[in-house]
This record gives sequence, structure tokens and C-alpha cells, in this order.
Amino acid sequence: MGLSWSHILIVLVLFVLLFGRGKISELMGDVAQGIKSFKKGMAEDEEPAKEPAPKVIEHKEAAPRAKTASRPKTPRKQKSAS
Repeated sequence: MGLSWSHILIVLVLFVLLFGRGKISELMGDVAQGIKSFKKGMAEDEEPAKEPAPKVIEHKEAAPRAKTASRPKTPRKQKSAS
């Protein structure tokens, strides 16, 4: 058993009687507003997020260490076993 046109018509009449014309127009306005805000939210998500540029630390190669002049080595005196 399927729905015939008469059944659909009866359901629509009951719907209008229960909710009234004003409520139905309010409901449709709310649905339209919800769809608009949903589309706006989806459009905002598609925009790439502006992240701050990462800091770049430049690396300078260290200069080779120059040997410093140190005092000349003196020979050590050996202890004599006495």
C-alpha cells in the first residue's frame, strides 16, 4: 500500500492546521538562514590559514681555530735517584 495524492493532501492540510502559516514561514526562514551560515562556514574553512613565517636562523661556518703562541716548552728535569 503506497501513499496516494489524497493521503499527501490530508497530511499537508493537517500540517498547516497544526503549525499555521506564520510558523511555517518562520521555519522556512530559519532553515534558509541555517543553510547560509553553513555555506559561509564552509567557505571560511577553505581559505588557507595565515601562519606566521618560520624563523630562519642563518648558520655561519666557524672559522678554524688558530693556534695561539704558547711559551716554549722547557725540558723537565729528571729526578735523580740518590
